[in-house]
Amino acid sequence: MKYYREAELKHGRVAMAATLGWYLNAGGVHPAFNSALSNDPLKAMVELPAVGWVQFVLGCGAIEWLGQQIKERPGYEPGDLLGSAYWVDNSDEGWVDYQNKELNNGRLAMLAITGMIYQDVFTGEYGDMMYRQLVR
Repeated sequence: MKYYREAELKHGRVAMAATLGWYLNAGGVHPAFNSALSNDPLKAMVELPAVGWVQFVLGCGAIEWLGQQIKERPGYEPGDLLGSAYWVDNSDEGWVDYQNKELNNGRLAMLAITGMIYQDVFTGEYGDMMYRQLVR
């Protein structure tokens, strides 16, 4: 079960970052390439130069490698990449509440980023344009 909890937390964290990145990109904020990429996140993904993809893959690989090294620590709990199990245990009600909030927000973000990608692929709209037809 710990393997599945680890996967759920990791996917949730990635989805939360992707959701934030989607709206930043759709809002015109591009942290690289002098904002020369499209505001549509899927088009910007296609326009990204090869060096950007190399950086992306190497960055993800480094994070995965670091995560595997951290998992070998004694007393490792799923998702505990910063060592918080040494400072607080699961008997603290506030800590358990925080963990549940992170898990639930991650689940919501996984659904949200899926919906945003679906919206962009099938309607061609991105960002907060989904309800534009209802507001007219």
